[in-house]
Amino acid sequence: MIHPGAIIHPGARLGVNVQVGAYSIIGEHVEIGDNTVIGPHVVIAGRTRIGCDNRIYQFSSLGEAPQDKKYAGEPTRLEIGDRNTIREFCTFNVGTAQDVGITRVGDDNWIMAYVHIAHDCQVGNRTIFANNAQLAGHVHVDDWAILGGFTGVHQFCRVGAHTMIAAGSVVVQDVPPYVMAAGNTAGPYGINAEGLKRRGFSPEALLALKRAYRTIYKSGLMLDEARAKLAEDVVGHPEIQPLIDFREVTEKLPPFGPDEGMSFGRQTHEYHRDDPVMIDARSKKAKGKALPAKES
Repeated sequence: MIHPGAIIHPGARLGVNVQVGAYSIIGEHVEIGDNTVIGPHVVIAGRTRIGCDNRIYQFSSLGEAPQDKKYAGEPTRLEIGDRNTIREFCTFNVGTAQDVGITRVGDDNWIMAYVHIAHDCQVGNRTIFANNAQLAGHVHVDDWAILGGFTGVHQFCRVGAHTMIAAGSVVVQDVPPYVMAAGNTAGPYGINAEGLKRRGFSPEALLALKRAYRTIYKSGLMLDEARAKLAEDVVGHPEIQPLIDFREVTEKLPPFGPDEGMSFGRQTHEYHRDDPVMIDARSKKAKGKALPAKES
């Protein structure tokens, strides 16, 4: 059903059984898949492609120009997959020419009110964004990640699969898979064990992941040493492989806890035992040792 008060450009392409509510505006270059429901007062602009069976609530704005001063009207895109729920007042922007030019949101995501997904973000599948979660540009959020309400993620950061970010956190560095993070700025607080149980991870897999977490954050090993240890452990526990792959992608994931002004992330450097920056940030007594995280 298309409400007579909706404004749909003749060039827009709508699939079978698409519903559009009163006073919604659908732009010329928009494609909407079958059985998607668009509520009232929604604006879908730009080169935006939306899949099937999505539910988009009132007052959302999808596909508008990025909030990037370098944007010069290039034909960049927004792509949204299937079966997503997008609640009220969400804003998703198209990409920029400085990145891949496409902002992507995958399938089966649950996105609550007032969420902002900025230009060039890449969001996976089955994620949950609580109210007012905010992504700056170029952020990657992997499958099954959960962002608590009022979480902010700094540009270019990556949030790994199966992570849990506590409400009100400020994420300024990469968060590895499986990890719970909290705080301003966010630091690691153990493995997301409860979430992994709900997704069918076995007790043996959970134990292996907890050991891997200790290797990274509590063993006293430096980065290369921790990486080598994880490579040994993955032989019997393939669940560890995403941690190894993530570390290879981010390249700079030092095994520090959050208490001494350093935590995981792309923005920190791979420190060495005699690095004066590391010595300043950590006490001389702790020189050559990794700092403990909050929990195992």
